[in-house]
Amino acid sequence: MQQEQPKAPAAGRLARWRGRSRDLTATAKRHAGRAESRFPVITRLVARMVSVNIFDSATRLAAQCFLTAIPLLFVFASFAPASLREQLVRSVRAVFGLTGPANAELEAVFRPTSEQLQQATGVVGAVMTLLAATAVSRAMQRLCKRAWGIPRVKTRIAVWRWPAWIAVWLGFMLFQAPVRQGFGLGLWLAVPCTLLAQTLLWWWTQHLLLGGLIGWAPLLPGALLAAAATTALSIGARFYMPRALNRALAEYGSVGSTFVLLSWLIVLCVAVAIAISAGAVLAQEPFLSGRLGSPPRHQPSGRAR
Repeated sequence: MQQEQPKAPAAGRLARWRGRSRDLTATAKRHAGRAESRFPVITRLVARMVSVNIFDSATRLAAQCFLTAIPLLFVFASFAPASLREQLVRSVRAVFGLTGPANAELEAVFRPTSEQLQQATGVVGAVMTLLAATAVSRAMQRLCKRAWGIPRVKTRIAVWRWPAWIAVWLGFMLFQAPVRQGFGLGLWLAVPCTLLAQTLLWWWTQHLLLGGLIGWAPLLPGALLAAAATTALSIGARFYMPRALNRALAEYGSVGSTFVLLSWLIVLCVAVAIAISAGAVLAQEPFLSGRLGSPPRHQPSGRAR
């Protein structure tokens, strides 16, 4: 009997904890129901973020950019004329605002003679890098399809769209220097020019990689959000990246700069993933869906080409 007496208070405490847990669960469900009825856009946005698996998709996209897209820049520099290689150096410098050791490292990488770069790259290596770079296109395509809830079945997209997207992005990268400098007129023109260019690029990106399954108009909200996010991050990068890269180079060498660049890519890809997903949700809301001609949720119309 003396050993069984302590069990009664313990059982009572356990019962009280179970009752509190049930009460908290019921309260959370009531609050969730109220939030869903009062703020349906927010709840649908959260649900879309979960279905897209934002951080996983963005991390995969950033890894593909780092492993394939960045090496593609080196391949392009190895075979491009000196004028285009110089333009690429100016554009990369303008994007990150590089100064000091980071700028010197950039010039050392991209400004050897074309023969030296070609020998280091090789024709076979160049072709393999180009083919591998399409992994970025495929990762971006999966992100866009998940954002719009497009099922995998019966949505085959023409393969030519993957290298076409890479080619346009390379061309876009080449002209970043004059755009980011406002064509020599200053920041007051650089910001709207960057915002406009990013809007057009992300608008076209979604349409291309979705294969025409979604019309142009419904894709505009996502393009505007992605452009605003990338423009804001590009402005912040000009203040953060030079200091971070120079400090990493001084303390850890080129390995440190690798981690800084990869971290920045992850932040950028997370912002893009959230923007495109939010744009898809907003475009399918009753207020905008009729005006934009958006397809019903999870029932995209059209035919891939």
